Amino acid sequence: MLKFSFRNRIAFYYIISTALLITIVFLVIYQMVSLSVYNHINDDIQNEVEKHLQEIEIDHNNTYLIQVDEWREREHNTVDVNPVFVQFFDSNNELIDKSPNLKKLNLKLYPENRKNEFIDTYLNKKPIRQIQVPLYDNQKVIGHLVVAMSLDDAIMVLSNLRNILAIAFPLILISLFLIARFIVGRSIKPIKTIIETSKQISRENLSSRINLPHNKDELFVLSKTINDLLDRIENAVEREKQFTSDASHELRTPLAVIKGTLEVLVRKPRNQSEYEEKINYSIKEVDRLNQLVDELLLLARFENQKQNTKKEPVFLNALILDVLARFSQKINDKNIKIENSFADDFTIDSDNYLVSIIISNLVSNAIKYSNPNGKISIALWKENNQIICKIQDNGIGISSEELNKIGNRFYRSQSVLQTNTKGTGLGLSIVKRLTDLLNIDFKINSKLNVETIVELRFN
Repeated sequence: MLKFSFRNRIAFYYIISTALLITIVFLVIYQMVSLSVYNHINDDIQNEVEKHLQEIEIDHNNTYLIQVDEWREREHNTVDVNPVFVQFFDSNNELIDKSPNLKKLNLKLYPENRKNEFIDTYLNKKPIRQIQVPLYDNQKVIGHLVVAMSLDDAIMVLSNLRNILAIAFPLILISLFLIARFIVGRSIKPIKTIIETSKQISRENLSSRINLPHNKDELFVLSKTINDLLDRIENAVEREKQFTSDASHELRTPLAVIKGTLEVLVRKPRNQSEYEEKINYSIKEVDRLNQLVDELLLLARFENQKQNTKKEPVFLNALILDVLARFSQKINDKNIKIENSFADDFTIDSDNYLVSIIISNLVSNAIKYSNPNGKISIALWKENNQIICKIQDNGIGISSEELNKIGNRFYRSQSVLQTNTKGTGLGLSIVKRLTDLLNIDFKINSKLNVETIVELRFN
């Protein structure tokens, strides 16, 4: 199959539909003209019949012979442009008289069941239309009147009309195709702009945008949609670049620390305690590196995931107690007081593993950034058909200017950096991503050096 351009395809489909429409219109025109021509002939024949019926006299004394002398004086006896042919038959279907223009030819008399019916036939191989009318005397058929007219003119008119329509049909279609192709070419001009702009876009050049058409039609919507898509792609690529840069930096730091520590160890012999100190320090950096890799993998796993989550009963009370048990050593080391406020047993339908990660990260942050001898309060209650979990600590807090940045990957607030607390800056990024994935409302409020309150609303 030939491959047409988009412009030619639209013009071609337009011509197909137009051709069907024109065909229907031409057929209607032809049928109307044909009906009008034949109705005109029928009227003329019928008028001739009525005139001849008025001129006929019946001779009862001579076996019902029909006196037709007067009709000879009528002008139709001569050959006319469209001559009328007339014949009279008696009751025995014998010829009584006929118009002189028939000469040696005769009109055909059809069976009685064809009376008063227009019949198309031939006279000397020429098409004619005739009608035969029975003649009555006291309700008795005493003969027939047959009147006919030539169809040459009608056939010529209809033949000429067919030829005109046949010639006009392709000419109209060709003209419409060229016009449609021209109009479509102008209409799809913005598409060429889209193609040219798209060719300029690459990973290194994502800033190009399509100029929006003036008319707010489908092409305007298409152009705007592509521009919005390019905005999202550009933002995603920029985030990917930033993420890669930050991840490389964060991974490089513990590796550099481990390498430096080991290089110090091999420079000269040391005693047992020095070896143990440096090795333990390296192990802690390896643990930090493992945690960073795990969190990066977790973020990458759920970065574009939309539906691959489980729906299962999650017992929030038991889950929170399990998380606190895992962090019991760190809680004891900082002598932090834990206050639980569970008014009832609360269960939700969600992904138990992901909810556990959310709670673990929030509790871990609360412990990590709480002051020694501090306090952490965890409460569960139900409000307006929502189960609410609130985790509150009285630690170092976050300034109001930095609250909107804490969801960014690897971001660590100034208060955290000043305390030199170890961390990856990925915990709240993971929490934000997973709460969005599970449709959990996540809100955080904090006051510097006063408190931090995190609230989860399970729908």
